[in-house]
Amino acid sequence: MAEKFVPAKLVMLGDTTVGKTSTVMRFVRNEWTEHRPPTIGASFLTQTVTLHDCVVKFELWDTAGQEKYRSLAPLYYRAAQAALVIYDITNRESFQNAQNWITEITQVEGSDVVIALAGNKIDLVAKREVAKEEGIELANRLGLVFMELSAKTGENVFEIFTKVAQNIPKTTVETKNLHLNFEQYQSKKGCC
Repeated sequence: MAEKFVPAKLVMLGDTTVGKTSTVMRFVRNEWTEHRPPTIGASFLTQTVTLHDCVVKFELWDTAGQEKYRSLAPLYYRAAQAALVIYDITNRESFQNAQNWITEITQVEGSDVVIALAGNKIDLVAKREVAKEEGIELANRLGLVFMELSAKTGENVFEIFTKVAQNIPKTTVETKNLHLNFEQYQSKKGCC
């Protein structure tokens, strides 16, 4: 039986330096870099998650967290099926601002968008400013997926994307057969 292919736009949101790009790079390429320049505007990557009943292909929009790019964020998360809002567990302000990102995407995209909240940098637990229980409480109150992770070590990175994929309604997005051969693809695209 052919697997169903489910495309899903996922936008990464959160303050600058919380580790959005590092999380995406760990998920897509399983790599981590100590010093990564800030994202300007947004970057785009893709990655799949295989579930028991389908393959979810994430279109990952990694947005800049700097205030000067904040007004551009709605352009990137328009029509998103999911959002991953990241905060830094060693930075209380990033947790408080995560709540603003959640409010904003909910107001723009409505309640149908799957939102996950992730506390990043658990490899720096000795510098923790935000208790895990605070993240759990916020996620429970707002009905969000929640997980703490480390982009540096990879702990829980693949798991959070899998959890998001599991929560995306498979009936509201177009499904495609993954097993199209090259000739079928050419005829559908009108290629010669």
